[in-house]
Amino acid sequence: MIDFKKPSLADKAWVKELLDLGNYRGCDYSFANMIIWWESYRPEIARLGNFLAIRVATDRGRGYLFPAGAGDLAAAVDALEADAAACGYPFQLVAITGRQMGELEDCCPGQFSFDPQRASFDYLYDIDRLADLPGKKLHAKRNHINRFVEQNPSWEYRPLTAENLAECLEMDQEWYRRSQARLTDGKTYDLRSEDIALRTAVGNFEALELEGGLIRVYGEVVAFTIGSRLSSDTFDVHFEKAYGELQGAYAMINREFARQIRQAHPEIRYLNREDDMGLEGLRKAKESYYPDLMVEKYFACRRG
Repeated sequence: MIDFKKPSLADKAWVKELLDLGNYRGCDYSFANMIIWWESYRPEIARLGNFLAIRVATDRGRGYLFPAGAGDLAAAVDALEADAAACGYPFQLVAITGRQMGELEDCCPGQFSFDPQRASFDYLYDIDRLADLPGKKLHAKRNHINRFVEQNPSWEYRPLTAENLAECLEMDQEWYRRSQARLTDGKTYDLRSEDIALRTAVGNFEALELEGGLIRVYGEVVAFTIGSRLSSDTFDVHFEKAYGELQGAYAMINREFARQIRQAHPEIRYLNREDDMGLEGLRKAKESYYPDLMVEKYFACRRG
């Protein structure tokens, strides 16, 4: 049985070293996400030689991410399967990308079947397109931003710092209140896990090497976003909130953060805006920016 453990900030150096070897663009391979979203997905980590093993909770039970690192991949996969057997649950690899499918087929030809996890596909966008919004396809986004500027002439964008992080938490609580008030189906939505994740991110902002930005209108925060570097050419957006009644607020925070990251990290080519969780409205919003790449993800199980 593998000696898995809950990830902590003390693990950051060795975990990121192995993640860098994998250099994956999927948000599942973000150390920050492992810490921020622990309450939701319960990721557990262990070192297998020069591989990072990650065990997570899914709607199909416990599963394992594809090992990140370098070395004898077949041996690493066998070790994960033995751990599943020792724990008494079926062996499955989760969030397997197209690239990883190829690597798995190379080391274990014909041994696995694959089932897509469409709700978990990540949306990746060229950072220059998000920063500049060129062309006819993004004309509507430019119009939304123009309307935001016209209606909110006092707007200002600022990078997140230790001094203004608390304002984001205050805005998030108001965002939640307004969002619930707009519901017309009599339902309410439980966002406690997201609240825990956001507070964890804010409380460990510097330690997790997070970056972000906010927009103020007449001194009040109306939008904010938080992310972190994911791979050699990809930056991951963990949170983005804006008041829905302010036309163009989401488009503006999206554009301004892309510009901030482009300036700070000229090597970054893509922003990973993560998945749509299978929610129709969120999927439509992400598709409206016409993703340049999708990180497709699959369940992988041994063939019977």
